[in-house]
Amino acid sequence: MIWSAGILLIIAQLGGATPLTRRWDDVAVKHSWVELPHGWEVHSSAPADYKFDMRVALKQDKIDALIANLWETSDPTHERYGQHLTPAEAEALVAPHPDSREAVNAWLQHHGISPENIAYSSGGGEWVTIRVSVAEAERMLDTKYNVYHHKSSSERVVRALSYSLPRELHSHIDVVTPTTYFGTMRSMRATSFLQPIEKEEALDKGFSINAAVPSSCATAITISCLRGLYNTTSYVPAATNVNKLGVAGYLDEYANRADLQTFFKNYRTDAVGSSYTTVLVNGGGDDQNDPGVEANLDIQYTTGISYPTPNIYYSTGGSPPFNPDDFTPTNTNEPYLDWLNALLNSTTIPQTISTSYGDDEQTVPQDYAVKVCNLFAQLGSIGTTAFFSSGDNGVGGSTCNTNDGTNKKIFQPSFPASCPYVTTVGGTTKVAPEVAVSFSGGGFSRYFAQPSFQASAVSTFLSSLGTTYSGLYNATGRAYPDVAAQGNGFRVIIGGSINSVGGTSASSPVSLRDLHVRD
Repeated sequence: MIWSAGILLIIAQLGGATPLTRRWDDVAVKHSWVELPHGWEVHSSAPADYKFDMRVALKQDKIDALIANLWETSDPTHERYGQHLTPAEAEALVAPHPDSREAVNAWLQHHGISPENIAYSSGGGEWVTIRVSVAEAERMLDTKYNVYHHKSSSERVVRALSYSLPRELHSHIDVVTPTTYFGTMRSMRATSFLQPIEKEEALDKGFSINAAVPSSCATAITISCLRGLYNTTSYVPAATNVNKLGVAGYLDEYANRADLQTFFKNYRTDAVGSSYTTVLVNGGGDDQNDPGVEANLDIQYTTGISYPTPNIYYSTGGSPPFNPDDFTPTNTNEPYLDWLNALLNSTTIPQTISTSYGDDEQTVPQDYAVKVCNLFAQLGSIGTTAFFSSGDNGVGGSTCNTNDGTNKKIFQPSFPASCPYVTTVGGTTKVAPEVAVSFSGGGFSRYFAQPSFQASAVSTFLSSLGTTYSGLYNATGRAYPDVAAQGNGFRVIIGGSINSVGGTSASSPVSLRDLHVRD
């Protein structure tokens, strides 16, 4: 073959040259919405000089190895069952590849952000936080930020309908936030609700270990009912100097200590005088003059049935209303990220923890959902089980219409309930027999594949369905709930008075406690 002198010269120059200059202007869409997420409307343009914390999630170099480890150590039939990773070992697996760090740092420097100005990097280095203005973020992400208003919750957030990244970074970055995920704790659904109490009730003084569960438990759930139903009446928790239970609280929901003592006097007299620890996350509070329904429900029943196991209540600050005249640092981050990162960087992590909020899976960008789900995998890999309520909307919340422009009506799974690395809890009611409660959420994920351990149970269930509801659900998706427990008529003390509370929000702490005491 004859080579021309010109071609040889070019090859020689390329061989001795430094790497080609990166093309930061060659961008491609990372995520976009076809239409504005349900319930939101444009309020105004976001002021160019409004500043917020932008989080860049780098791809985790060995996340597949972490997930494989999680499945092995969670399988009672596997030889590695219970051999959890240390936090340092888990961080090593979720750390990004050095090439990803270098590429992202170069991109940030291109936009005038040097490594020393990175505000925060998580333990594994996969989450990088920088403080930017709206104008800077729009240039970096080739997007337009607006202030959006959620009509039912009155929440206002700074978000975009799409964002882009240089093509070179698509293999290094999983997601950037806040961008296209509109969910906030106030716009998401809490999974509990107050119920009427039809008549005056006598205080519950418990019942004999060998006695049948009283018929009153069919409509009014107390600690004694749960201990009897789930056969823990005679159980005495062990290793209370090591084991801990956690409850994640949001939305300025405060667990009240005075109400807890009243609850103990009524329903668990041997626990009177005991309490729980409150951990404040990202500006969370502990207002003892403002007892929360959700918070009191969770903490009264976790402490009530697990006594004397220590309980931790995580009070996580929420997003304040957007104020265009206030350019001081504010929290514009989405749910779970602050709490999850704080928990994973904590020296004390409970073995079991419960959270009772969720949203339609389709309202969460898939790359964001996967990233958050992987954080739960990391939590599980070090030996912590995260429980989520399955939701109170059956097979779908809101209108069940798709948001891809087709407006097709299908069953709508809930997130994070659909994440395969959490234990999702449905609701039951009545006794002898105990049956599913009408509002209990359940379904199949459209984002996450079905784990192999679900195959047999799902196959049996689908065979019983036949063609019923065909086309309305994803038969190959992760199925949920995983377990179920009582979720109706819980007696809760709020402001000194007895109230009835229902919802799968009640079921999740019950399952958390039942698993924990059996461990």
